[in-house]
Amino acid sequence: MNDNRNMMLAVALSVAVLVGWQFFVGIPQMEKQKEAQKLAQQQQQQTQQPPQPGVAPVPGGAPVVPGTPKSGTGVVTRAAALAASPRIAIESQSISGSIALKGARIDDVLLRTYHETVNPSSPNIVLLSPSGGPNPFYAEFGWVNGIGSNAKLPDADTIWASTGNAPLTSERPLVLTWDNGEGLRFKRTIAIDREYMFTLTDEVENKTANPLTLHEYGLVSRHGMPTVEGYYISHEGPVGVLGDGKLYELAYKDIEKPMEPVKTTGGGWLGITDKYWAAALIPDQSVAMQGRFSASDAGAIKAYQADFLRDPLTIAPGASASAQSRLFAGAKEVAAVDGYERNLGIKRFDLMIDWGWFYFITKPLFKVMDYFYKLLGNFGLAILLVTVLIKTVFFPLANKSYASMAKMKMVQPAMTAIREQYPDDKVKQQQLLMDLYKKEKINPLAGCLPILIQIPVFFALYKVLFVTIEMRHAPFYGWIKDLSAPDPTNIFNLFGLIPFDPTVIPVIGQFLHLGVWPIIMGITMWAQMKMNPAPPDPTQKMIFDWMPLIFTFMLSTFSAGLVIYWAWNNSLSVLQQGVIMKKNGAKIELFDNLKALFVRKPSAS
Repeated sequence: MNDNRNMMLAVALSVAVLVGWQFFVGIPQMEKQKEAQKLAQQQQQQTQQPPQPGVAPVPGGAPVVPGTPKSGTGVVTRAAALAASPRIAIESQSISGSIALKGARIDDVLLRTYHETVNPSSPNIVLLSPSGGPNPFYAEFGWVNGIGSNAKLPDADTIWASTGNAPLTSERPLVLTWDNGEGLRFKRTIAIDREYMFTLTDEVENKTANPLTLHEYGLVSRHGMPTVEGYYISHEGPVGVLGDGKLYELAYKDIEKPMEPVKTTGGGWLGITDKYWAAALIPDQSVAMQGRFSASDAGAIKAYQADFLRDPLTIAPGASASAQSRLFAGAKEVAAVDGYERNLGIKRFDLMIDWGWFYFITKPLFKVMDYFYKLLGNFGLAILLVTVLIKTVFFPLANKSYASMAKMKMVQPAMTAIREQYPDDKVKQQQLLMDLYKKEKINPLAGCLPILIQIPVFFALYKVLFVTIEMRHAPFYGWIKDLSAPDPTNIFNLFGLIPFDPTVIPVIGQFLHLGVWPIIMGITMWAQMKMNPAPPDPTQKMIFDWMPLIFTFMLSTFSAGLVIYWAWNNSLSVLQQGVIMKKNGAKIELFDNLKALFVRKPSAS
């Protein structure tokens, strides 16, 4: 019965891993291919019909945030779209690009320190792009009339005046002005820090004879469904903290249905995020506002929008009023995001990075790794050192587990004798075995504990490697140039000696990627399992024999950093188990099991 229980446990763990791999990796990869095909069709249609999204009506005629205005016919190049408006350059330490004087939009942002590939000469990451060109993604701020007001306000077609043509830098803000000719003068001051935060201060001077009621708004708009990686482990799409601090992580398709604005009085933020980059609106955290996610039909494509609308602000005749808001547009660096949350008081801003359900493990794990990275200068070495620390933390539990396994080996002859004495009485067998375990103080499930206790850590490390931008393009040694990407080598083309990519073969190509580190990981896992005697049950033995090979292929497409961690962890486990078993007088089966592979057993005759 004990063997059957162990076998069922092993089968359950194997099935759980296989199902998990299919759920988190296999299905998302297929969905990603479908989305890529869909996106290609949309982009082809987009060249025939430009985006013309409207604004979802609000019941009762309440003020609403503007939607994306209609653009011209056809889609032009990015350069041509940029040239359609006079611009002021952005030249900060982390960002380059420009601000359009038409509409005062922030619609041209490139990230100076990030490139498309590991090659430092590859193009910089383009985050925001203007309307009318390919993949429009931009931020817009302004005013809308409150109930009872009908003033002429600046809109997306307004040409703002600049006090000079000097570029916007972290030391020099940009000042824009516009006069509506009817007694209202608008002034906008745009500042940027050394990282990724824009601060916008809007001032309105009311020279009319009547009071004016206005609502400040901000929006981030994205035209067309972007290409997403499609993994459930990482959120991409609309995101924000609204209401009483609730985190919203929505898919693009989720906001295609009408969504009521969320009233927020105690601070919050909202925007659109990719895996490593984001554009997020941060209203004044001390005023009430309502946040909303929406999508509007535009014929062949859709426009996806995150926006906020501040509570009304009344300006008396001859008086002035101002409002301040911010825009984060950049890389989701942990230190930068945490710093903004702490220094600017932005509620739960660190959740822009998808730390996941194991937040309480994932984020501290990253902090420790980042500390060792700064100490050692290599994230790969930091992973190895953190693995040693994790082993140290769990040493008492692992020590008990391996000691129990050692005792289990020592009583193996007694267990065999019980089975032989009562071959047909399973109940009697189980009773005597339980008595034996109790007498020798053995936990029969102790061997599973070292695996079970590292599962949350494994998923937390997987999350760290997958979602944190600090791991992106982080090199190790040798051929590993990016710890967040799979091992680029492949045994099926003799590690590059044959100029052929086996993964492009239809149907079976996805299974033909097996690099050096996954092979090392498989060997270390096999060695760990061979530390123990072969299970007496043939089915159970077959499962344990095949498990290292299955895991080798499963982990071959995982990030190299995760595979390196697993291989190093297995190696430390073999060493640790060997020391403990020797200390407890138990025989180490590894060498006998290795010998059995090359020495034929004598025939029964």
